[in-house]
Amino acid sequence: MATGKTKTVWFCKECGNESPKWMGRCPACGEWNTMVEETVATGKKTAGVQSVSVPGSSQKPMPLSQIDSSHEQRISLNNGEVDRILGGGLVEGSLVLIGGEPGIGKSTLSLQIPLHCPHLKTLYVTGEESAKQVKLRAARIGGDDSGCMIYSETLMENIIAEARAMMPDLMVVDSVQTMFSQNVESSPGSVTQIKETAAMLLRFAKETGVPVILIGHITKEGSIAGPKILEHIVDVVLQFEGDNRGTYRLLRSIKNRFGSTSELAVFEMTGKGLREVSNPSEMLIPMHEEGLSGVAVSAMLDGTRPFLIEVQSLVSTAAYGTPQRSATGFDVRRLNMLLAVLEKRAGFKLSVKDVFLNMAGGLKVSDPACDLAVISAVLSSNFDFAIPSDVCFAGEIGLSGEIRPVAQTDRRIIEAARLGFRKIYVSSFSSLEGISGELAKLKGKSQGAGIEIVKVADVPSLCRTLFK
Repeated sequence: MATGKTKTVWFCKECGNESPKWMGRCPACGEWNTMVEETVATGKKTAGVQSVSVPGSSQKPMPLSQIDSSHEQRISLNNGEVDRILGGGLVEGSLVLIGGEPGIGKSTLSLQIPLHCPHLKTLYVTGEESAKQVKLRAARIGGDDSGCMIYSETLMENIIAEARAMMPDLMVVDSVQTMFSQNVESSPGSVTQIKETAAMLLRFAKETGVPVILIGHITKEGSIAGPKILEHIVDVVLQFEGDNRGTYRLLRSIKNRFGSTSELAVFEMTGKGLREVSNPSEMLIPMHEEGLSGVAVSAMLDGTRPFLIEVQSLVSTAAYGTPQRSATGFDVRRLNMLLAVLEKRAGFKLSVKDVFLNMAGGLKVSDPACDLAVISAVLSSNFDFAIPSDVCFAGEIGLSGEIRPVAQTDRRIIEAARLGFRKIYVSSFSSLEGISGELAKLKGKSQGAGIEIVKVADVPSLCRTLFK
């Protein structure tokens, strides 16, 4: 095979566009400062690409009405949270990418899957750790390792050859940034190498029907490292969120060709790996004595999953003249907007006070339904008036001080009632048709006193009702 000549080109990290010279702005996607330099070979025979047939190349065009629309065959991973976020299990021949910060649990989850599925013959390819390191982590996690084969290799041609000879039920690659192919003359982790290795793995998965799970690094901005085309190639993109110094981890679906992207999986990091949290509300609601001011509970919704989270606030006199605004797990710009609404529409003078906000559990919240709980916690701390622990909130605050309805209010109310809350504040414009029947069924099962729904139209009416 001829070696050919080499040349230097520039690739865009976002879209993979190639340019002969450096540009400040990519002409294809319009992003700034995304061009990276790579050395590629010209005139080289791409034997790996030409020797493998394209999946489906022997088929002829056929009418859409004659295509079988039956459901894909799915493989259960014996993990309820992962199966749910994948849409019911792992689809045969799919390519799944899992990304996240260092130490957040990507490798732990990818190793837990084969250890908890001994009936699946799994090929675990490790490019970052030795086989002994994987063995030590497997011993800490526990499980049945009879069906898991460890292969420490980074050359993609050897990995594909071993996988074709073994024909496993599942293949895990940790990580895609450490793999490289002989067809590309550049270092592992480069734009060209990631594109080539991902394309080879996709070709293998579609031809053989073996599902492949890829572990991917992320950049300091929080996006998957490498070219954006990597996320276009794969079928499913899952990303870990959460503070790696805390215990809770969120696995969010960013892309899913076989299911919904509105699902969210919650895990707790323990000494024996990641534990499924089937009911996160019970862990995120108040865990302290009653009578504390500055605490409110929000009935939020992440995707299609309702759960309740504690909002903590502290309002104090500015000690250094310039008031501070700090928010953990919440957008500080939205906090400033809510404080401006309180001052302009409700007459509360908070411009000379420090305001600190924290979302319990180390979670990052973006649901606008938390607005009502945020201002309730702020006012509670400002008045030093404790909100009862069996009261929760669900509503969005507008710039004119009105409380706007949020999506799926009925599901939030039912979740609050199931957890024993006695009162929930919602927008007076919320449509709650048919919820009385669901609450009656829930009340009959729990023998509880039920939940009172309080409708409020704006911030002043909330204050009059809550702090009377």
